[in-house]
Amino acid sequence: MSIRSAFFTAVVAGIATTRAQAGIYDRDPQQAVDKAYTDKITQYTTAAQFNSPLTNYLPASNTVPTPAKVLGDVSGAPNMLPYTKDVVRYFDLLAQTSPRVKVFRIGRSEEGREMIAVAVADEALLANLKDNDARLAQLADPRTLVDRDGGLDDVRADALMAQTTPVYYITGAIHSPETGSPTALMELAYRLAVDDAPYIKKIRSRVITLITPVVETDGRDRMVDLYNWHRANPGKTPPPLMYWGHYVAHDNNRDAMGLTLALSRNVLDTYLGWHAQVLHDLHESVPFLYDNTVGDGPYNAWVDPILVGEWQQLGWSNVQELTRFGMPGAFTHGDFDTWSPGYLMFMAAMHNGISRLYETFGNSGADTVERILDPSEYARTWYRPNPPLPKVLWSQRNNNNYQQSALLSTLNYFADNEKAFLRNFYLKSKRSIEKPQAAGPAAYVLAADDVHRDAQRQLLRVLQLQHVEVSRATAPITAQVPAPPKEDGKDEAKKDGKPAKTEKPKTVARTFPAGSYVVRMDQPYSRIADTLLDRQYWSPDDPQKHPYDDTAWALGDMFGAEVVRVTDAATLKAPMETLREAIPARGGVQGSGSIYLIENHADTSLMTLRYAFKGADIAVAEKPFEAAGRHFGAGTWIVRKTDGAALSRKLAELDLDAWAVASEPNVASHKISAPRLALMHTWLSTQTEGWWRQAFDKLGIPYDYISTQTVARNDVRAKYDVILFAPIGADNSQLVLNGLPLWGNAQPWKKTALTPNMGIDETDDIRPGLGASGLAHLQRFVEQGGLLLAAGDAARFAIDVGLAPGVSVTEKKDLKVVGSILQGVTVDEAHPVAYGYAKEFAMYSPDGLSFKLSNLLTGDDGLPTAKDFKRPTGRGGPHDTDTPEGRIAVDAAELPAPKPWEATPLNIDQARPGPFFPSTVIPEDQRARAVVRFGEADDLLIAGLLQGGASLAERAAVVDARYGRGHVVLFATNPIWRGQTIATYGLVFNAILNYDKL
Repeated sequence: MSIRSAFFTAVVAGIATTRAQAGIYDRDPQQAVDKAYTDKITQYTTAAQFNSPLTNYLPASNTVPTPAKVLGDVSGAPNMLPYTKDVVRYFDLLAQTSPRVKVFRIGRSEEGREMIAVAVADEALLANLKDNDARLAQLADPRTLVDRDGGLDDVRADALMAQTTPVYYITGAIHSPETGSPTALMELAYRLAVDDAPYIKKIRSRVITLITPVVETDGRDRMVDLYNWHRANPGKTPPPLMYWGHYVAHDNNRDAMGLTLALSRNVLDTYLGWHAQVLHDLHESVPFLYDNTVGDGPYNAWVDPILVGEWQQLGWSNVQELTRFGMPGAFTHGDFDTWSPGYLMFMAAMHNGISRLYETFGNSGADTVERILDPSEYARTWYRPNPPLPKVLWSQRNNNNYQQSALLSTLNYFADNEKAFLRNFYLKSKRSIEKPQAAGPAAYVLAADDVHRDAQRQLLRVLQLQHVEVSRATAPITAQVPAPPKEDGKDEAKKDGKPAKTEKPKTVARTFPAGSYVVRMDQPYSRIADTLLDRQYWSPDDPQKHPYDDTAWALGDMFGAEVVRVTDAATLKAPMETLREAIPARGGVQGSGSIYLIENHADTSLMTLRYAFKGADIAVAEKPFEAAGRHFGAGTWIVRKTDGAALSRKLAELDLDAWAVASEPNVASHKISAPRLALMHTWLSTQTEGWWRQAFDKLGIPYDYISTQTVARNDVRAKYDVILFAPIGADNSQLVLNGLPLWGNAQPWKKTALTPNMGIDETDDIRPGLGASGLAHLQRFVEQGGLLLAAGDAARFAIDVGLAPGVSVTEKKDLKVVGSILQGVTVDEAHPVAYGYAKEFAMYSPDGLSFKLSNLLTGDDGLPTAKDFKRPTGRGGPHDTDTPEGRIAVDAAELPAPKPWEATPLNIDQARPGPFFPSTVIPEDQRARAVVRFGEADDLLIAGLLQGGASLAERAAVVDARYGRGHVVLFATNPIWRGQTIATYGLVFNAILNYDKL
């Protein structure tokens, strides 16, 4: 040890001694210490400054086993990670041997692994859980506390708080490569159950600590497999963790809105079922402990200001306490912006609790490693008073020390202020109920006659999963609602060549039919409903230029269901009933006959129906028509020769309507089959395509999951009709083609005796990419009539390798889009991909990608767009038309100008290209077509962040490109994303079902 290190260690020891002499952290002198375990803690901690007086020892017990009983070594020991079943086994053992511990099963993962919640508190508190929860439930819903005047009774609430113990919920290991929290939480539970030090006894007597040690159980076990492979193959490079969870990787911590994952629903149900006050999620990334809830702005606009104060209070208390211990690198107020409500811990923020998150320093495994920090990480700043060391030997035990020391100090602070936090919990709940009279709105209304019934039901189901109350009107409701904007004043008289400005009323009366759904804002969880249903705006001038995640998530727009924000408080007095069950399906057959007509409103359930009746004879109308006394749009399904009773049952299940008629309508149509599907992935990243797999599995759509290596080895046209290439997450076409460098050892991803939890897909070596053979197979697949559908950077790849002749990527210039919701406009309403879509709808754009179309193979002929046309020098002013003398004047509005989504036809003879127009000119019937474009500049942004939108406005968003006899459909957007973009699923499904009729 250097002189400097020795001096620093002595100073730290002196600080700790001084504090101990003050009695704050004194151990119980009557309680023995487990010397062997304590010696291992010291051995595995790489320097004394990386521990605290709270965790530098372990109390002994004659009856309660330490984590070493299951682990074979102490928590945080090097070279060892426990599987989920071992973590669960230890907590079960703890509960069997200590009356201060109870284990509850809270659900299973996608792959069937158990998730648990462990309660630790004094025996008397655990024996009285039911009564305590009943009191917490009343504080969580103050509508149960009404005084004689009908107001909320604060006096009764105060009486309840005096008898009530708060619940502090801690979760770990949602991100699978962040490996330290399960063992830290095992040891923390032991300490809370066994230690009789006054510091611990106070926590145990005043707070019920609830622990879920492993949130992502599937990914945890794969990570342990990977670590075991690493240990068994010293000197070799292991593969990366390809599948953190069954569907998604890092993004499992973005699912708190859509609740598509089992882990999200299990944690939320547990948090709300216990009426907990805090949800504290443990992560690992930066040195050495970052309480990241106190971040930069902008904060989420819907959180209660009380919570903002609690974030500051708890965060700075933690920093101060660890700094007192002499533990370097504890800080708060980093670059996390708390804007998006998608994070797991934000479930608490949106349900009147306190959201918290730690980032501690981890090594993605249990190796002890020398780490060299970036200068920005060890700089001393106002929010990092005792920064990390520039270079450090870091162990998993160090990480466990930090997690436990910080958690114990925050639990102690919470215990000292338990009644204040309970009162805040009650006040936030009360203010949520009072929202209509305070911040507003009064309610959101979803009309019963919305044709997008499938999307509406899915959206309402998400709200119910969020424990939001949904009501149904028992009579028509008339309310003042925002007035619809005029269509750019096109129906108004023009003045000086411009539309006249007219005053528009702010609100108009609208009557919603009986059966409409009302999401009232006078309920305890109005905050999450308001957050999800409202629209968001991130200013381009915001000081934090780079948001931590998406800037928008307005679920009404993203689902494609009409959601009306109502500020009229009288709406709440309308007759309605609260629904206690899931929104029922209302589908079925009307009329009689052997031909069934099913309207296409871009319903996701249509895909489920097609594959449920694979043998049915189904055609699609190519134009609108009249039948059964009603109008049917293009894209309507015409079902022939099928079991009517079975069809009726399935329609009822899927919430679809059919009209039975005696004879087939006289309209142009084409048959649709149930195409053979493959979802292709790379071995570079499997995160974003996981949302596509999840959507297809949820809807019961069969597909094969194949990698680019599979395509490289096989002629895929004989087996598949459609290949889907979801966003890759690696914006580098050469990497997709060439794969990773082949130096070093093979990196297998497959199930073996050593790695039994690997899988989902398998390979002997993840490094090879698509290669020349794979590209040739993809080319042949499309040439021979297949459909390749590619989105985002996968679409860019298809363009780069020549699979989309005439298409190029638009230069972004000064454009800035970060996870925003933008307007889409159908260009060709007769195109099968656009069936069921209105002229305008919402699309999710992660980064502002768009396409240009050309008549040349190069895909970029420099053709002008409407914005490039400038009037020439001549007569008149800047807005007048210049007409040569002797010619009849033409109104400028009548002059043709190419649109940005169209390629300007070349003035040549396409059939006989001459020397100056070679065969690089694309024949007219082979040219790419825009199906959907982005909206005009003034209408483009629906929600989120948009800067420099002029370079994106009116550009192509969805393109149908020709290649041989087949098609390549390109999406500049991500149409299937986090279970939230239901509105654009139909574009993908239309393309699939009509793959051979595009």
